[in-house]
Amino acid sequence: MPKLDLSKVPVKTGSGYPGSLAAKVGARTQQRVGEAGGITQFGANIVTLPAGALSSLRHWHEEQDEVLIVLSGALTLVDDSRETQLQAGDVCTFPAGEANGHQIINRSDTDGSFFVVGTHTETETAWYSDIDMMVSAGKNGFGFTRKDGSPLPEDI
Repeated sequence: MPKLDLSKVPVKTGSGYPGSLAAKVGARTQQRVGEAGGITQFGANIVTLPAGALSSLRHWHEEQDEVLIVLSGALTLVDDSRETQLQAGDVCTFPAGEANGHQIINRSDTDGSFFVVGTHTETETAWYSDIDMMVSAGKNGFGFTRKDGSPLPEDI
């Protein structure tokens, strides 16, 4: 099955963020093409952002590298130092351990999409730049907490 039929790869909408944070990324869709093709050593996804949508909250990973290639539309990379306009063919890299919170925003009036690849690791911690939150992942799943490890407030 080297060639995937994208029309048969499920489209997932939204995110796993807790509470009201999920709504901030609620319009994002993704197709897990790596998983659909049996890839296990890294994740590979096609992400589509409708007008006004966010890819994620600004974050960075301790152990996992990410690389993305813009497929369509006019998107904006927001990181710790600046905003950068992106168009089809542009490539962004986010090395593991580099504390540079990043996200992609679609500020245009048409859909934009990108292909993103990230390494899979047995454990992971990601930090959120703009809010007091981190996520830790391991063999038993993942969980969101405050940056000091204490529980998030119920009304987040």
